[in-house]
Parts: sequence; C-alpha cells; structure tokens
Amino acid sequence: MKNLRNIALLLLVLIAISPAMAESSNTNYPVQTNSTVIANSPVPANNPVQAAAITGKVLDNNSGETLAGVLVTVEGTALQAYTDLDGQFSITGMNPGKYNLVLSLISYKKSLVENLEVLPGKEEAVEVKLNND
Repeated sequence: MKNLRNIALLLLVLIAISPAMAESSNTNYPVQTNSTVIANSPVPANNPVQAAAITGKVLDNNSGETLAGVLVTVEGTALQAYTDLDGQFSITGMNPGKYNLVLSLISYKKSLVENLEVLPGKEEAVEVKLNND
C-alpha cells in the first residue's frame, strides 16, 4: 500500500510540473518578433531583398520511389526541412545566394547538392536521388 501511495504521489508531482517544463524547454521553434518567420529563418518584414526558396523531391536511386522523412539541411545555417510522404520538401524565407544542401536518411548514404543558387523572389526546384548504404 505504501508503494502505491508513493507512485500516486510521484504521478501528481509529474502532472503538476509538466506544464512548467513544457514552457521552459529549449526548442528550435521560431519566435515571431515583428518579422515574417518561415523555416526557422526570420526575414524582416521591411527587408527590401526578396526572400528565396528551395523546393524539391527526394527519390530512392534504385527503385525511383519517393522517400519520406529525409532530413534536408542547408549547410552552414539552421535551415532544415523533412520530406513529406510524397518525398517533397520546401525551405522558404532564405536570403538569395549560393547554398549547399545535405540530405540524410537512415540506411542511405548522405547526399550533397553543391552550389545551389537561389535568386531573389524565386523558388529553386531540385530532385535528388539517394543511394542505399
């Protein structure tokens, strides 16, 4: 009976502190402060440079099937996205320039797309095929 009481007390403590822990947890979610935030990269609303975007599709090199859950990272930035069930991804709100994309998925070799140029106000589309390990 004493063990049951201790378990119940522990549950009550966990329930009581879980909202406070959720509020204070350190996340990578964007915080909006007088700017448009897309893909964890704030682009000030009054910025005269038009934001750029990279969209794409990721496929298995052998079967040609789309791959879901691929992590697409813009090298040297905090920008990233995961592919959806159709293998599609979108990273928006980028400053124009040249970027490298790193794509990774468990049981596949990492893939690097180098010198991908995104222009102001434009959307650069890519298709990437990943090879199995």
